[in-house]
Amino acid sequence: MCTSHDHIQGEAAQAGAARRGFLRATALLGAAATASVALPATAEAASAEAATADRRRPDPDSRRFTLAVMPDTQYLFDGPSIDKAPVEASLRYLLEHGREENIVFLSHLGDLTQNGTRPEVTAISEAFRLLDRRGVGYSVLAGNHDVKSSTTDQRGATPYLDAFGPQRFEGGKTFGGASPDGYNTFHLFRAAGREWMVLALDWRLSAQGHAWAEDVLARHPKTPVILTTHELVVEDDSLSAYGQQLWDRLIEDHDQIFLTLNGHYWPAGRATRKNAAGNDVHLHLTNYQNRYFGGAAMIRLYRFDLDRNVIDVETVSPWILGRAAKGLNELERQEIELSGDADRFTVEIDFADRFSGFDPVPARPARPASRMLVPGTVAYWRFDKPVEGTVRDLSGRGNDLTLVTVGGGKLGWSADHHPDQPGHGSLEFQGHKSPLKGAYLRTVDGAPLNSATFGDGYTIEAFYRLPADWDPSHNAWSGLVGRTGTGGAAGKSADDPDEPLATLSLSNDREPQWAMRPLNQEGIATNWGQETPLETWWHLAVVNDGAHTTMYVEGCPVVRNPRAAAVGITSVGLPWLLGGYEYGGTIDQILYGRLGDVRIVARALPVTSFMNH
Repeated sequence: MCTSHDHIQGEAAQAGAARRGFLRATALLGAAATASVALPATAEAASAEAATADRRRPDPDSRRFTLAVMPDTQYLFDGPSIDKAPVEASLRYLLEHGREENIVFLSHLGDLTQNGTRPEVTAISEAFRLLDRRGVGYSVLAGNHDVKSSTTDQRGATPYLDAFGPQRFEGGKTFGGASPDGYNTFHLFRAAGREWMVLALDWRLSAQGHAWAEDVLARHPKTPVILTTHELVVEDDSLSAYGQQLWDRLIEDHDQIFLTLNGHYWPAGRATRKNAAGNDVHLHLTNYQNRYFGGAAMIRLYRFDLDRNVIDVETVSPWILGRAAKGLNELERQEIELSGDADRFTVEIDFADRFSGFDPVPARPARPASRMLVPGTVAYWRFDKPVEGTVRDLSGRGNDLTLVTVGGGKLGWSADHHPDQPGHGSLEFQGHKSPLKGAYLRTVDGAPLNSATFGDGYTIEAFYRLPADWDPSHNAWSGLVGRTGTGGAAGKSADDPDEPLATLSLSNDREPQWAMRPLNQEGIATNWGQETPLETWWHLAVVNDGAHTTMYVEGCPVVRNPRAAAVGITSVGLPWLLGGYEYGGTIDQILYGRLGDVRIVARALPVTSFMNH
């Protein structure tokens, strides 16, 4: 950055920067090795390097991937003071760790050079050939030091454009195109099974530049966009005058833009703004030119994780990492990795929800009940409509359900359902402990299920969701699915003889619990799941293979699955309950929450056959 009136702030060196997972021994050794890596000297070496590159290609389907960001490098390319080593160290790090980090793209944020002269531009251009040789996708853009700062993208020819114009990227796998002037580009890469865009904009957009950017967005209406430019955020929660203009004219009205990255100012900072669609846009300033060795070509790693719905951000200097084996000076030890709140943080984004306005995920359609009747199905209940009298067992085995009310309680219905539930509806249980009130379902007298003992194994599945006001003092230990009859009635007095013979219940900490008396033992066998958050749909499955029982939450086995043998489920011929729990032969608790499809199969099912698959 630039002129005397520019906003400049110092930042104290961060002593004792935490050596996080980034500094794994393998990474440190790999980075250290880069200090002596030479460029291919022969055609054979280049060929070997290309073959290695194929093995380092990013995985386009992994739901975890990394976007690398390099801010202002201008002090490394300043007239007679030119040092390519830090930039090359950072680029080599990306090449060496591209596969393990699943690095999909690199964005430089402008001010590649101090004066924009041909020797300066040529030097950094040579460094970036490391990526060109491997076919790695990256973008650059002009900062105010790379071109005449008083000009817009209509400025015409410059040494920057000669080196980093569209001709450099044509034919590249990620290059999407450039504005007619050549100063604005867009790049497309695949990650997490979808297309993403980096829209790299010049230091100053002209009216033509704005029109071009809007046209690019219009031609890719379902693509999430990361906008990069040199100037936008000036400090925490503040945009520069030009940044505000860019927000008003381009960012605010284009919901696809969910993240912006800029340099120019320092220290690093962040802002969050609501766009016209009411969604958050995360605007990040990253620049380290004021730090030791002009920032030493530090890189930001934006680690996207679409399963956790986060972007984990870290800032590190591969050049200093590479020097560690030779011993670091005092400033290098402080700068090897930055750990301040502005440099290492997590951004929480529900990606599916955030992108739903321009690229909604189609709802999974309801599946016919007949598709759920896998071999061995003995009962299948679904709730596509409100309960009126009897709920039919769709397996055709006669295990129908009847409604039981307590204290004048009612059983509601909702169209709400687990996104992977076969039936599109759920029952809304409204149980309350003191005084006991609500409604539940029970199998009819004489139903075959009442006497089944499942000696060869079983699978019991259910979908459920608890509301925000679920209160353990009134709602804990209610049953989702369970068998009535007590241990005492079955002649099994070990443990508590008044407990029911089987219950899939929810503890006071909302932990699912499968507690039952197997045929082969006197006591109660228990499987425990972890706490399940409120206002979220969950799929539970309890699977017994004829010898052992395993509980699954969302298709994942829980940790507290006992190793003890458990054969079948003891029966005294009494009904099963949905939404109710008996103690001592009397209804004791009624579910407060929603219950979706429930299926019982007289054999062990693999995870791939669960109802949520």
